[in-house]
Amino acid sequence: MRELEILKEEDKEALELPRTSVEQADTTGKRKLYIESYGCQMNFSDSEIVTSILQEGGYATTSNFETADVILLNTCAIRDNAEQKVRNRLKNFNYLKKKRPEMVVGVLGCMAERLKTKFLEEEKIVDVVAGPDAYRDLPNLLSDAEEGQKAINVFLSKEETYADISPVRLNSNGVTAFVSIMRGCDNMCSFCVVPFTRGRERSRDPYSIIKECQDLLDNGYKEVTLLGQNVDSYKWASEDGSETVNFAQLLERVALVNSDLRVRFSTSHPKDITDEVLYTMKKYENICKYIHLPAQSGNSRILKLMNRTYDREWYMNRIDAIRNILGDDCGISQDMITGFCSETEEEHQDTMSLMEYVKYDYGYMFAYSERPGTPAAKKLVDDISAEVKQRRLAEIIDLQLRLSQERNNRHVGKVQKVLVEGFSKRSEDFLQGRNDQNKVVIFPKENYKKGDYVMVTITSCSTATLKGIVVKS
Repeated sequence: MRELEILKEEDKEALELPRTSVEQADTTGKRKLYIESYGCQMNFSDSEIVTSILQEGGYATTSNFETADVILLNTCAIRDNAEQKVRNRLKNFNYLKKKRPEMVVGVLGCMAERLKTKFLEEEKIVDVVAGPDAYRDLPNLLSDAEEGQKAINVFLSKEETYADISPVRLNSNGVTAFVSIMRGCDNMCSFCVVPFTRGRERSRDPYSIIKECQDLLDNGYKEVTLLGQNVDSYKWASEDGSETVNFAQLLERVALVNSDLRVRFSTSHPKDITDEVLYTMKKYENICKYIHLPAQSGNSRILKLMNRTYDREWYMNRIDAIRNILGDDCGISQDMITGFCSETEEEHQDTMSLMEYVKYDYGYMFAYSERPGTPAAKKLVDDISAEVKQRRLAEIIDLQLRLSQERNNRHVGKVQKVLVEGFSKRSEDFLQGRNDQNKVVIFPKENYKKGDYVMVTITSCSTATLKGIVVKS
């Protein structure tokens, strides 16, 4: 998995290891639920919704799958490799199913939505299949499965946002939390399965979002990340049309909940991110100066084949706006796909030159993987060899490593405001948190604790991590 090398340390763990249920204190008389989450932040957020629904339905969570009555895998379908991880994981549960045939195994999320009934046919261990909009039906589906029936619901809704459900924070550090502001996607990128697995775009009402953020603050959380497939297309209108809210306005409302509550968001789409959003970010100190802005390619012809609805020049214009309004220190990360259908060496070099132009802080880079059912799979030919894809991938990773080091070097000698998220993974003598630009900062623990804001002078860095010492007041 060479593409993982340039990710920050905690992001590597998120991709390499599933996030699992937490152990509930009182499980007396309750059936035990174990859930693993794979893929994007939206899936982790959805698992928190699922847990809330099932706890209301009388289940208790366990962190030990061997004691579970129900095992659920919340899946990703963005790449074939993501799906293979799930299939391999299911094989690991075969021995349990043989020992305890009454145990229920379910598959949720995007892979469930993509494969539908085929999942039940191909993976005999699976009892329940539920798509992203069917989670309210899970108590019924599990009840059917517990009676020996295979159960499936992959209905996609045009209205479901789960706005009334209070998520159960899984594996929470008690400091940072995800808040879903919208679901689905209307962008038909030719390589992507998301519109088919998560349905049409719909925005959650702003009042429930603000209430969730306030509740998190009241419970000691210090940071929220607003989530959506494309947050910049957030749009809500009251039933009578008297009130409308766009993403910039929502961002401002969340920032005003409390100046001590840090605000992040993900993911932005280059065609939709506006100057209004950037000026809102500039206006409020507690809105972090970091934007994940997937490019996917640096070549206009390839972008058109991808149906990204912008070209190289448009993307560069958005980068220029970010730098002009928020300054050169604003963190920017990317998604890149290399070896897309018919990509030439010159077009690959355009991606490299775009990376040089932007000088990304870090990125998520992958070789193109054809996904069944997508427009690209139907209309384009996956004609770049695996060897060429991997060589091009290695080149953009090497370039990003250099750019990440250069960007991190800029922080050395500067003071950063760090929100402490917990102990460093290597030693409990050190704490770690993130700065405004979403970079991990490690420093000696001293008397500080999780949830503190600490001013840290950066003394050294790697491509993934900043290290420093606390500024004495």
